[in-house]
Amino acid sequence: MIQLTRLNNKPLTVNSDLIKFIEQAPDTLVTLITGEKIVVLEKAGEVLSRIIDFRRSVLQGLSLSWDPSSIHALIARSSGSGGPAPER
Repeated sequence: MIQLTRLNNKPLTVNSDLIKFIEQAPDTLVTLITGEKIVVLEKAGEVLSRIIDFRRSVLQGLSLSWDPSSIHALIARSSGSGGPAPER
């Protein structure tokens, strides 16, 4: 989710996964996959930057919780090599 600002200066939180495209002419028009259109104060580049920052933070959170050693156990189980037994 990203925070944007409507033309009346009211904050708006948008699910960035629903953004279909962003137009800059002269106001910034955000079109959602639902067809809804939202005019915001931020420039198109700023909206894009917020989307990238949000997605980067989500992916970084996933990588922090990723245990690379778990992939070895998965591979061993699927190949039948009899790797270490899963902990209970």
